Amino acid sequence: MNPLTKRHIARIGFSATPLGLRRAVFSALAGLIYHLSAKHRIIALHNIARSFPEKAIDDVIRIAKSAYRSFALIVAEYFEIYTLTRNNLKDWVTIEGLDKYLTAKAKGKGVLLIGAHFGNWEFGNAALALSTGPLVFVYRIVDSAFVEDVTTVVRSKHGISQISKNNAMRPIIRQLKNAQTVMMLIDQNVAWYDGMFVDFFGRPAAATTGPALLAIHTGAAVLPVFTRRLENGTFLLDILDEVELIRTGERDADVLANTQRFTSLLEDYIRRYPEQWFWVHQRWKTRRCQAKQERIDL
Repeated sequence: MNPLTKRHIARIGFSATPLGLRRAVFSALAGLIYHLSAKHRIIALHNIARSFPEKAIDDVIRIAKSAYRSFALIVAEYFEIYTLTRNNLKDWVTIEGLDKYLTAKAKGKGVLLIGAHFGNWEFGNAALALSTGPLVFVYRIVDSAFVEDVTTVVRSKHGISQISKNNAMRPIIRQLKNAQTVMMLIDQNVAWYDGMFVDFFGRPAAATTGPALLAIHTGAAVLPVFTRRLENGTFLLDILDEVELIRTGERDADVLANTQRFTSLLEDYIRRYPEQWFWVHQRWKTRRCQAKQERIDL
């Protein structure tokens, strides 16, 4: 059986199951995984407790379980993205701040969208592409060839092309200089040599400097975007104000200041809806002591 055949069988079989049932099944699986995987449960609880020291343990546990469920729902909902069209889009996604995006797009220097593994970002990307035109998504190649195949098909159906984050800077620069839109998820840990340390929930976190370097170099507009799951099962694509870049002429200082600004914007939004962020990730894994001395003060 070739990959194309397997892909279509999976899509047809999976989408034939009612969405409500899929959501219920995957929510139950999320609860099961939460209890069975002690390692990841501890990571999530530790991250949440350190980030919200004022919260009682019951609230920390509630947020962790909700975060597991939120990520499981992404899987349950994934093939609904394939069925999106301009005609049914409003049944699924409400877009706020679209005028901000269109204004930034009209400047002609490209748009750099920054976001996080929050809510259902795949739905938001598809909604924006359907509403306004193609965009480029910077992604990490997954280990499963089948999953890679499926996600590529679903994204490309709505005009979303992909750039692997490995050696991505030059391809992204070309896209931005051609006035294209590039979407980057910037909430994950990076190695000390790939970023700078910034404050994230009160702790030093190694953050990618890519968005700051790209924005300074190309003049592209930077807009934070988040796709939040609503209680009624639909989504809100929230496009925030364009970020005013800090430009003092001191390259390293400007990159650090802008990276901190971008990270703080993520933190502010996650604080409002902590149940929808991926707390299982080891966001603070890279430590300052791992860095060479000349990089610690960057």
